Amino acid sequence: MSQHTVKPVSVRQGTLCVVAASLLFSLGGLGIKLIPWQPLSINGARNIISIAMIAFYMKKTGHKLIVNKGVLTGAFCMCATTTLYVIANKLTTAANAIVLQFTAPVFLIFIMAIFFHERPTRLDIATCVVVLAGIVCFFVDSLTSGGGLGNLLALLSGVTYAGVFMLNTFPGADSLSSILIGQIVSGVIGLPFLLQERDFSGPVLGAVFMLGFFQLGLAYIFFSRGLEAVPPVTASLTSGLEPVLNPVWVAIFYKETISQIALVGAVIVVGAIVCYNLKKAINQQKQPPAAASEPLPAASTAPANKTDKEELT
Repeated sequence: MSQHTVKPVSVRQGTLCVVAASLLFSLGGLGIKLIPWQPLSINGARNIISIAMIAFYMKKTGHKLIVNKGVLTGAFCMCATTTLYVIANKLTTAANAIVLQFTAPVFLIFIMAIFFHERPTRLDIATCVVVLAGIVCFFVDSLTSGGGLGNLLALLSGVTYAGVFMLNTFPGADSLSSILIGQIVSGVIGLPFLLQERDFSGPVLGAVFMLGFFQLGLAYIFFSRGLEAVPPVTASLTSGLEPVLNPVWVAIFYKETISQIALVGAVIVVGAIVCYNLKKAINQQKQPPAAASEPLPAASTAPANKTDKEELT
C-alpha cells in the first residue's frame, strides 16, 4: 500500500463509507434519465470527470499510484463491470441486468472460499439469500425470459462486480489505483461514442457532471475508504441498497409508481442489511477493545470473519 496522509478508519466508519457510496451509486438511474446519449457515451463521460476527481484526491492525500498485477486485476474488474453492464442494458431489460449483476455476493462468497480459504459464516449466507430474494421481489414485475446474450453479459458483470469488492484483497492491492486505472480505460472505451454525440445542452452537461462527480468520483472515494476496514462480503451485502434505491429515486422525481411487491422487496433488502450490520456490530463489541477498534489490514479480512465464526459455530 502507498503511504498517504489519510487516517485509518474503524469497521463502523468503514461500513458508513460503504453505505454512503451505495447511496451515491444509486443516483445513476436518476442522472441517466436526463441524458439522451448512448450508454457507452454516458459511461465514458462520467468516468472522465471521475478520473479528475480521484486523481486530485490522491494528490491531496499523498496517495501514490501503484501499478502491479493485483492493482491491474482490480482495474480490469472495475472496467469490465461498467462496460458489461451498460451493454447488457441495451440487450435485455434493466430489471434483468440489475438482478443478475447483484449475483455478485454469491460469486464473492465462492471466490473468497476457494482462492482465499475464508469460509462464509451462516450470517453471510443467510443475508445473501434474503437480500437477493428481496431484489428479485423488487424487480419481479419487470423480469423477462428473453434477451439471452444480455442476460449472460449481466451475469458476467456480476462476476466482475465481485472482483470490485476485492480491490483491497488482491495481492499487492491498492483500491484507489485500481479505481483510477479502471476509470481511465472506461473513459478511453467511451470516448469514440462520446465524440458522436450532438446534444451538449446545459441540463445534459449538468447531469453528466453529477454522475461523474457524485455518482462515481465521490462514491468511489467513500467506497475505497470503506474497503480498508470492511470485509469484501460485508461490503457487497451492504451495497444491496444500491439496486433498490436506484429506481426509487427515479420513481420519486419522475412520479413513477412502484408496485406493492416491489415495496415489499425494498423492505426485505433494507431490513436484511440493517440486521446484518447490527449483528456484525454486536460481534465487534464482543471483541477486546483493541481488536474491535483496529481496522482490517488491506489484504486480509480474517479478523472480521473470525468473529462471526466464533459467534455462529
